[in-house]
Amino acid sequence: MIVMKFGGTSVGGREAIERTIGIVRSKLEEKPIVVVSAMSKVTDMLYAISDSLEKGDREGAQAALGKLRKKHLDAAAELMPDDHLWREEAFCRINAVCDGMQRFIAEVAEIGPAQKAVIDSKGEFLSSNMICCKMNSIGIKTSFVNARDFMVTDSDYLKGAPVYDEIVRRAPKVIDAAFSEADAVITQGFVGITSEGEETVLGRGGSDFSASIIGMAVDAARIEIWTDVDGVRSADPRKVDNTLCIPKISFEEAAEMAASGAKVLHPKTIEPALLKNIPVLVLNSMNPSGHGTTIVPSSYIEDGVRSVSSKENILLVCVSLPVISDASSLLTRVLAVLSETKVDIDLLRVGPDGIVFTSASLDRVPSAVVKLSTFADVEVEDDKAQISVIGKNISELRLALRDASELVKESRLVTVAQNDSYVNISFVVPRARMHDAVRQIHSYLFEK
Repeated sequence: MIVMKFGGTSVGGREAIERTIGIVRSKLEEKPIVVVSAMSKVTDMLYAISDSLEKGDREGAQAALGKLRKKHLDAAAELMPDDHLWREEAFCRINAVCDGMQRFIAEVAEIGPAQKAVIDSKGEFLSSNMICCKMNSIGIKTSFVNARDFMVTDSDYLKGAPVYDEIVRRAPKVIDAAFSEADAVITQGFVGITSEGEETVLGRGGSDFSASIIGMAVDAARIEIWTDVDGVRSADPRKVDNTLCIPKISFEEAAEMAASGAKVLHPKTIEPALLKNIPVLVLNSMNPSGHGTTIVPSSYIEDGVRSVSSKENILLVCVSLPVISDASSLLTRVLAVLSETKVDIDLLRVGPDGIVFTSASLDRVPSAVVKLSTFADVEVEDDKAQISVIGKNISELRLALRDASELVKESRLVTVAQNDSYVNISFVVPRARMHDAVRQIHSYLFEK
């Protein structure tokens, strides 16, 4: 078996869906499990429904649902203009999902995380049902699987954490049964369910994560992430000219790149694949003949720089005590507060003058600062950005990077995260100068 995940742009309309199905058809001998996202812009339409309900505007929510229904009915009609049987089946499935949402909108008493999870997940069910019908209409025997039959998470409704043991127990049975009379199986990314049967989602962009979890659970031969770019690049091509496609990177490097701001993969995608060393391929659905990027164990990767990643709009927080104190004791107290307030840390440095860290948890840092201020002096600098240079055995680059950009010399925080093979050299710069710094560093590293 292989897992093939297709994102929103790969299922965004008739042409994209037909191209995606052509890619799946070419892999039928390998028993593809097709994981799809919602169509482009649909998640935003679902958020509009939630926003209207939060304001008590049920009519606005129903109107937004009407637009959502029409978008998918029109797409199904365009996909299957001459196949009355499967077109009507698609209409029935789309209307069933939308009718359920219509009842939910009419009856829901309040909108909290649990209710938002119910709404936010419907885009994947609409797209997967429609594409399933299209695949069957052209002779690809395709079984529809509800991901909530196996994708068990904890009760964090909007950022569900997968319960791996339970998923591994359920998924092979469900998927094997679906393949009993089918050439392909289609299911949804992003969605989950608690052990008590409450609907959850894995967080925005979680379809990549879903695909990797499924691949791990069924011991897939590989996991293919189909997107709209030619593999993983040496930098964000929207910010830097002359980026290079990276043919092969390690699991560790890919995870670091995702965590450091690279947009190609969801930050958690690598973890499940790494558990069983399943190769992950990042491919372009608009260029199916391209080679893309293969993500494999570090032992297959040569030393060298892979990429320059950046993360915008972070906070730089400096914590110190009025008098000299034990750094480890201060760190323990600071980490306890950050854990309590659920502040995620990107970079952290402990020195004799205190602790400096960065975070993108803009909504949670203020409450952490209040608690930290009860025992320490706290300074917060906003409008910052973080730049990371990632590769294998590149620690010696730390000093060399100072020649690439004056901003590296000026940074108040420079860190080197290193294990046995990979390195992430990161530093903080003013947000307004981030693009220039990334371009300068990329040119220094890749264009000399």
